[in-house]
Amino acid sequence: MGDTSASTAADDDLLLKSFFAEVSEVERDNEVLRILSCFKLNPFEYLNLPFDATPDDIKKQYRKLSLLVHPDKCKHPQAKEAFGALAKAQQLLSDEQERDYILTQVHAAKGELRAKRKKQLKKDAASKIKSLVDEGKYEQQYEQSEEFQQELKLKVREILTQQEWRRRKMQMRISEEEGRLKKDEEEQKEMWKRKREHEEQWEGTREQRVSSWRDFMKTGKKGKKGEIRPPKLKTEDPNKSYVQRPVKRG
Repeated sequence: MGDTSASTAADDDLLLKSFFAEVSEVERDNEVLRILSCFKLNPFEYLNLPFDATPDDIKKQYRKLSLLVHPDKCKHPQAKEAFGALAKAQQLLSDEQERDYILTQVHAAKGELRAKRKKQLKKDAASKIKSLVDEGKYEQQYEQSEEFQQELKLKVREILTQQEWRRRKMQMRISEEEGRLKKDEEEQKEMWKRKREHEEQWEGTREQRVSSWRDFMKTGKKGKKGEIRPPKLKTEDPNKSYVQRPVKRG
């Protein structure tokens, strides 16, 4: 079994060497341009693979294309960028969770296209009859056609774009909420800080206030400069002959 695997790998290497020996610089440049023009959210496009590609297909295709546009082999000024895009695409498709997410969007795209196709068949009686007679083979053939694959590719782009937009809006809302909570927290901290400072200042003058009040209670006079005491009420003196201002009594 091990010898068979080693033999298969060796055969693949020979095929790759033969392939690259025939590849011109123009073909390498064209591949760089193709990669850089791909839809950024669909790694299958970068690797130029169908949506039903297996993990083994992904590995082989990545190896082939990465050698084709490798900066050491390709003189195109954007070869490094294309090489990096391929590596990222391969990494995404090697991640089971990421690949399942993309395939879920592909499934949704197929569902929309099939629903659209069903409506069209209702209007086209001949196609509908043929579909019923062939017991689904007619539809299977259609979904394998270049026309359907192109429609699927565009529909997947549309759905992936919508999902990415929703994700970004959600992230933006989360960031805004986090910012609001942080601001509230900072304002709360500042409020408690001012309260503590006020309490400390009040406590720091406690002895002075107590002492001032004791002096006032003993003498009724100002003990220290700057201390405030209640004003004295004027009283009527019966021994004085001049007219005195009457004192209002509560």
